[in-house]
Amino acid sequence: MEIKEVVKEKYGQAALRVTSGGGSCCGGTAATNCCDPITSNLYSSTQEGEVPDTAMKASLGCGNPTALAELKAGETVLDLGSGGGIDVLLSARRVGPTGKAYGLDMTDEMLALAEENKRKSGLTNAEFLKGEMEHIPLPDNSVDVIISNCVINLAGDKDRVLREAFRVLKPGGRFAVSDVVTRGGVPAAVRENMLLWVGCVAGALEDAEYISKLTAAGFDGIEIEPTRVYSIEDARSFLAGQGVDVDAMAAQVEGKFISAFVRASKPATCCAPGCCA
Repeated sequence: MEIKEVVKEKYGQAALRVTSGGGSCCGGTAATNCCDPITSNLYSSTQEGEVPDTAMKASLGCGNPTALAELKAGETVLDLGSGGGIDVLLSARRVGPTGKAYGLDMTDEMLALAEENKRKSGLTNAEFLKGEMEHIPLPDNSVDVIISNCVINLAGDKDRVLREAFRVLKPGGRFAVSDVVTRGGVPAAVRENMLLWVGCVAGALEDAEYISKLTAAGFDGIEIEPTRVYSIEDARSFLAGQGVDVDAMAAQVEGKFISAFVRASKPATCCAPGCCA
């Protein structure tokens, strides 16, 4: 099965679990493929109170991009891989009625959940789109800020995703995503385990490679800021039940996986194809 199909299946199951009244994925164990501890303790109590409970329960991210992206009133924001809609709804509140927050997702179950969460929130400046990050259904130069929460690392063609992000950003626009990143090499057994792609781990880029790919797409002002470094006990947690030798593998990934806030900008003056309005 292709990575994309595995991701759709597992994230669809997560949405259905929430819709049917099940518990938070973030509160589960690694054996449930919920990416714990990566997804735990990311949002403040104030933010939790700003969105429906089902949006919080469906959260599968590794960071809090809305808290770090410095969103401004009137801006247009796009969340890549918006899931149950938590970051879209928080962004919609930040940019206010003169702004707009789009969410893009390829999973029908997550989109249905996001629409229901939007209805519960009463927000009118949020919109959810069905599509893939490799083919963003928005015009060139139409977005001020792109956010994402532990989703770009799940993409099979990250170069295409970053080129598409660059295309839809306005000149001077900002790329401000949370993602799992590695420092140094990662064992092949982790990279090859399909289930770990869904757990936000195996698809993670090395920090230097992430910078290289952003540069190739046309971005500048690139920064990678660690927000959480995973310990050997965290490694044991997300490797448990994944068909690998936990004791042997955990020591090899100690301190190599981090959650990070990745910043970059589209140059304000740009002559690349599709750059200028």
